[in-house]
Amino acid sequence: MADASSSNAQGKTDNAQPMDGAAPAGGGRNGPAAPPRSAGGIVGLVAAELKAHAPFTMLGTATGVAIMAAFAVMEVPRSISAVLFWSLHPLHVLLSALVTTAMFTLHSRRTLLGTVLVGGLGSLGIATLSDCLIPYAGESLLGLPHRGLHLGFIEKWYLVNPLAAAGILLGYLWPRTRMAHAGHVLLSTWTSLFHMTMAMGGEFSIFGYAASALFLFLAVWIPCCTSDIVFPLLFVKK
Repeated sequence: MADASSSNAQGKTDNAQPMDGAAPAGGGRNGPAAPPRSAGGIVGLVAAELKAHAPFTMLGTATGVAIMAAFAVMEVPRSISAVLFWSLHPLHVLLSALVTTAMFTLHSRRTLLGTVLVGGLGSLGIATLSDCLIPYAGESLLGLPHRGLHLGFIEKWYLVNPLAAAGILLGYLWPRTRMAHAGHVLLSTWTSLFHMTMAMGGEFSIFGYAASALFLFLAVWIPCCTSDIVFPLLFVKK
């Protein structure tokens, strides 16, 4: 009996999982586990995110170029583009704040001030880069006749900033990431698109469409596909 007990104990020991292999807090169905806090870990995570989201971003860009071409052919007034931009940009800020705050909440010993700072910068800052700054750079390089820089958190602060606050609060209280992230990418593509169609006027060449597609792709691929996961995890202490 002693030998049998010893054998059973040894079997349990062999089958036990090492403590180092335990899943990090926050990992699981609500979001990915936090990566190692080394430079290589962050760089690897950025590369993995960009690679994983490139096909979906290309699909979104294709829909954007198709909409742009349809607007040009049908001579849709610029006022329609303005309405669509100012409708989608605040929603983009809301989703960005939700996902960024949720990731930070899932993987950090959060404080209220830290959550507000990370969620605010990750939404207002990166959404402005994606929706406004990169499209404006494209408009300027293409010499679009009605180009203009529209900063939502200043120009329509009463609409954009409250939605950023709502996204931060929701991400803090109900941290979910996966469903919102996919919508964030597609919404960002169309928001950047309507910033550019506001600047269009007259005929548009094939080169113009190709260059616009490039700027649309970059406006989404780099800021949005890394901000939801990489940006908030930069502030997580191991």
